[in-house]
Amino acid sequence: MFENIIAQAATDQLKADILANRLAPSMLFFGPAASGKGSAAMETARALSCTGSGAENNAPWKCDCAACGRHRLLLHSDLVMIGPRNFAAEIAASRAAFLRDPASMPGRSLFIRSLRKLLARFAPAIWEHESKSGRINPLSLLQSLEEEIDEFESLTVDTLAAKNITAIEKHVESLVKNAFKLEDECISETIPIAQIRKAAYWSRLSPAGKRKTLIIENADRMKDEARNSLLKLLEEPPETISIILTVQRREALLATIISRLRPYRFVARSADEEHEIIRRIFRDSASSSVEAYLDSFLPQSSEKLLPLAAFFVAAVARAAAISAKSRNAAYGSTAFGGDISPAIKAIGSYCAPIAEAAAFERLSDAKEVIAALLSRSGHFEGRSFPRFLAMTLDLVSSSLNQQTTEQSCAFIACSDAWRKYIGEAQAAYGVWNQKPELALESLFHNLRENMAG
Repeated sequence: MFENIIAQAATDQLKADILANRLAPSMLFFGPAASGKGSAAMETARALSCTGSGAENNAPWKCDCAACGRHRLLLHSDLVMIGPRNFAAEIAASRAAFLRDPASMPGRSLFIRSLRKLLARFAPAIWEHESKSGRINPLSLLQSLEEEIDEFESLTVDTLAAKNITAIEKHVESLVKNAFKLEDECISETIPIAQIRKAAYWSRLSPAGKRKTLIIENADRMKDEARNSLLKLLEEPPETISIILTVQRREALLATIISRLRPYRFVARSADEEHEIIRRIFRDSASSSVEAYLDSFLPQSSEKLLPLAAFFVAAVARAAAISAKSRNAAYGSTAFGGDISPAIKAIGSYCAPIAEAAAFERLSDAKEVIAALLSRSGHFEGRSFPRFLAMTLDLVSSSLNQQTTEQSCAFIACSDAWRKYIGEAQAAYGVWNQKPELALESLFHNLRENMAG
């Protein structure tokens, strides 16, 4: 077991605990993004369900028992997975790996598994049959995607080798298009309380096999009511279920939740180890971290989003300066100059050059700024809006970290305001399904007024 997890000592401890029958009923896998937490959670579920040679043979990845076969395809009824994940990036990277060698069975398996990680979020036990916007019929799209995957999965190596590459690409593109659409419309950025409640009910039903596993990825993305519901489950977990939560930072969870979980720490790998993972899993020689590699396949990569975030921050600072100038005749006439607050100066001077290097105009009108952002981001396709918001906050933090002692109180207040209003925008988009343009409009005006005041 855990042969598919590279360079993580946490899996050695997990394996020892499983073989010694001392695994805790509830666990926490924490560590950096793309460090193998989710894969280790799925592998733990498979090992606990294995009905083959079992502990005597360490439940190997290639075990031929029916339970392991179902788990490798993420189709076992004793596995439920909830929580947001970077599905689009992994699906796109797996597609590229498959298309490099369409006759390769490992490449096809990798692509199918990436799709099934998304479909696992739609298990009947936990999913409510509605889309976020109401623009699509999720049941129809889900059924269509499942049928396409079944058809694709039935293709033999000989069939793939004989097929025209254009036909294969057309089939793959249809799968990816529907998967992206399903994620965009039906996967929330936060974990709804309804899913936690349904998962709690499901966990108390008898398993079909040896043991059930509930995996909650990015478990810190829960509101208070969902956390309270989860806490009740963790206080008295059924004997036949293992519960695994994954987060990047352990402290992002409530102390009362952490106290009920056995922690397993996943660490950042070395550059050589990251390259080896990309080579072995994606059959690519790219020289980057796994997280950056996956990010590069997104419609809006971090490299593309950074100047957009800088443009927005600079525009807010410029608008705040103009607003402050209109209230006080003592301000200078040059943007980011005169008697403008140090926070506005710091933010503007840090972000404006980044935006201008990407050929963004100097704008301060909210409607013009938002229109430019939507145009350059493809209306934040690929669920890139939350990442854009996180980048804006990072840029503000970076620009304000250069403060002097005399300015620190004002800079802290400014940083707190950005954190508050960006948190509201994230909630508006992720919880209330508000469109990015509406969330941006409110964010722009709130920040401009706060900074100008």
